[in-house]
Amino acid sequence: MKILIAEDDDNLGFLLTTFLKAKGYDVIHANNGISALKEYRDNPSRFHFVILDVMMPELDGFSVAKELRLLDNKIPILFLTAKSLETDKLKGFEIGADDYLIKPFVMEELLARIKAILRRTDTVEQIDEIIIGQLKFNPAQNLLFLKGGAAKLTTKENALLNILARNINQVVDRQAALRTIWGDDSYFNGRSMDVYIAKLRKLLNDDPNIEILNVHGVGFKLIVK
Repeated sequence: MKILIAEDDDNLGFLLTTFLKAKGYDVIHANNGISALKEYRDNPSRFHFVILDVMMPELDGFSVAKELRLLDNKIPILFLTAKSLETDKLKGFEIGADDYLIKPFVMEELLARIKAILRRTDTVEQIDEIIIGQLKFNPAQNLLFLKGGAAKLTTKENALLNILARNINQVVDRQAALRTIWGDDSYFNGRSMDVYIAKLRKLLNDDPNIEILNVHGVGFKLIVK
């Protein structure tokens, strides 16, 4: 399930991307409307869902939605906006939005709305296995397939590995991961994360070419040699 996000606030865009990846979605983040349209035009069959911020420079979310509807009248679209006026909501729905979420919002509500829209539009979610070196990871089933069999992951182990595995060889911001998985980046949650990182390291040792590195002052990086 691939989602295109158009959000000019880089911090929010990163949080949305990280959160949805942790939930098993493949996400592309564009920081303006023009880039979002280019991503979609280059490969329209690639995406199954679109999230648009309304207020963006160069090309606003309403304008992007109008053009997307010309390209595909079935792709589900959800607007994110600080605007709460009924006239703005109506404009969004008239353009062809499937839903409209007012900022600030709770991430779990966004996820619930995405799933509800997909059910209504009969879009089937397919979470592919992720290949990590010689290992296979299925985030939908909380399973990591090792050489000697499958290991059942806890919810937080699964969410943490999902973020790392979808950003192989890239730095994952520690605070962003904490807020996404634990809800806040407190000291105690940070210590809990370190425990789960240690558990994942032991599991991933099944393949000597896989390593989770600490990036001092920033976060972690899943390395596959």
